[in-house]
Amino acid sequence: MSELEQLQQRYEDLRAQGLSLNLTRGKPGAEQLDLSDDLDGILEGNYESDDGGDTRNYGGIRGIPEIREIGGHILGLDSSNVIAAGNSSLQLMYYLVDQLVSQGLAGPPLRSKPSITAICPVPGYDRHFTLTDRLGIEMVNVSMTDDGPNMDEVEELVRNELSTSFMWCVPKHSNPTGCTYSPSTVDRIAALPAIRNEKPDAPFYVLWDNAYALHDFADATAELESINERGLVHGTQDRIVQFGSTSKMTFAGGGVAFLGGSDAILDGFEQYLSAATVGFDKVNQLRHARFFRDEAGLRAHMSNHARILKPKFEAVQQGLTRELGNRGIAKWTQPTGGYFVSLDVNSGLASKVVDLAQLAGLSLTPAGATFPYGNDPNDSNIRIAPTFATLEEVVAAIEILGVCVRLVAARDIES
Repeated sequence: MSELEQLQQRYEDLRAQGLSLNLTRGKPGAEQLDLSDDLDGILEGNYESDDGGDTRNYGGIRGIPEIREIGGHILGLDSSNVIAAGNSSLQLMYYLVDQLVSQGLAGPPLRSKPSITAICPVPGYDRHFTLTDRLGIEMVNVSMTDDGPNMDEVEELVRNELSTSFMWCVPKHSNPTGCTYSPSTVDRIAALPAIRNEKPDAPFYVLWDNAYALHDFADATAELESINERGLVHGTQDRIVQFGSTSKMTFAGGGVAFLGGSDAILDGFEQYLSAATVGFDKVNQLRHARFFRDEAGLRAHMSNHARILKPKFEAVQQGLTRELGNRGIAKWTQPTGGYFVSLDVNSGLASKVVDLAQLAGLSLTPAGATFPYGNDPNDSNIRIAPTFATLEEVVAAIEILGVCVRLVAARDIES
């Protein structure tokens, strides 16, 4: 029996098991959500924030002081430079980009430019791309390296293409590659807006989505350089906006989102928000502040997440190595935190792998989802999201995935 026939038989055996497995989205698993059950009832009838406010009432659009302290620990900022909002950082990003386009923020509105383009490191976060496309903004790809975005490509675009107006960044345990931007990359990104100093009518912004700031698998990991400190050095702090949330720390649908930036950024964004709300859910903010208590409590809580997630990511690495190692048909990342593993198969095969896996009972993120417009020009990238599944399901899913990659590659060679 040839290798192709053996793989086909193995695939049919797996398919016959009638499995239903899902590695599509980076959602916390039930065991992770259980870590935050103490949020319920934690206030015990005391709704007063540290500044004496009644969190059940209107007001306080920037959030209560104690949760802004927590947001400062997550973003690496002083609490005075943080706005605490509702449950969705993606919502804050949408609002922020809409404001950049329609009204401007510490600068002229982008709509005054002949065209607007966003720089998108790829593979990247599909929700960033959906948001950008929905607001009618064009997107241009730049490649990712082990140190972060290819900064030679980025700087050339910012210098020579005035339509480029902002860049999306997921700087730590990036989605989906898992890389953490190097100090040099952070410094070069912080310097980007200064390239436009001589063209004040064409400002450039850095959108710093630090979604996985504390999502390490071990206590000792590489620290991310402070984009805020580098911005102060380059004088670009009014063009850098940071985002974060507790959505993958506590309850995914009921967390607290944060936006961080300079005084000018926060003042301008607060004016924008004030037309839509007189304050976010401060009761939920207070629950989270009392649950975390301080930075030590925050980090202890995230260590519990790491204890749950690390074995799942180890299972992914072991399974991929066993099925695909040293075969020359795939390569993948080995993240030290975050929620994803990025798998690259031979060019032109990712869509076929995803379709074949679906027939065997394994749902994967659609091929191309990690690129703007859902178009991976090489049709090679597959995002693996093992967090929601149980450890046993992860092991089974990676076996199916590995067999599908090998089978599709073998068929490609035969053809």
